Amino acid sequence: MSIVIDHLTFAYTEGGKRLEPTLRDLTFTIEEGAFLGIIGHTGSGKSTFVQHLNGLLASEKGMVLVDGHDVSVKAERRKARELVGMVFQYPEYQLFAETVFEDVAFGPRNLKLDESDVKTRTEEAMKLVGLELERFSSRSPFELSGGERRRAAIAGVLAMRPKYLVLDEPMAGLDPKGRESILALLESLRRDTNCTIIMISHSMDDIARHATNVLVLDHGAVSMYDTPERVFARGEELQRLGLSVPTVTQVCMEMNRLGVPIPTGICTRDAFIRWFTEERAHA
Repeated sequence: MSIVIDHLTFAYTEGGKRLEPTLRDLTFTIEEGAFLGIIGHTGSGKSTFVQHLNGLLASEKGMVLVDGHDVSVKAERRKARELVGMVFQYPEYQLFAETVFEDVAFGPRNLKLDESDVKTRTEEAMKLVGLELERFSSRSPFELSGGERRRAAIAGVLAMRPKYLVLDEPMAGLDPKGRESILALLESLRRDTNCTIIMISHSMDDIARHATNVLVLDHGAVSMYDTPERVFARGEELQRLGLSVPTVTQVCMEMNRLGVPIPTGICTRDAFIRWFTEERAHA
């Protein structure tokens, strides 16, 4: 199954007047099990797009099908929302309960599940994000570190057991240790549960290291949709769009300008080391 985006177009209104489209005729497919990284300049439509994936915004034209469920149809939207979990920027600001356990349990309880099912889902979600039950269940979420609060907020979404997890800048405001911790969590979720990850990020290094596919939005339209290697091989185009490229790609571009030929598409440290090792072996 998959999420199919079919000619999606959307424009906001202001004072009853339709503004310029924020999304323009988007058409592509997000395959099950993928890690999709979404990049684009400020105002390119990234956050607007992901809010269409579970019907928080209604398309003006076109469709979003989540495993065949049309999110524009009221009767199907509820099922789509069960499949798509949303984690907004600074999700820890949404924490409100007296304890971590009660906060994570809020979503399952809202589904009117039996208390035994609520307990199972809550404990399962806390374990998935690395919050030990004995240590964190009875603690106030406001006593946690920034990274721990982010994990608790993500656990609250995972307790709903989404098939597709959408995150809008999930590492925003975290220190390097916290960033790596969240990225490792996302990789383990994808590996252990086959959860599809859809992540907006301004960090090209994070996208290069973790994404299986990259969506580049430019003024609401699809500029590129391909593997990280193929997208970042077009470094000069990305820079013309006002975007940066991964650090390794920057180094490779500069070496090419200095006359040292390096294949395009090298965008991670591991890929650079593999290329360098092979070059030395054939020297």
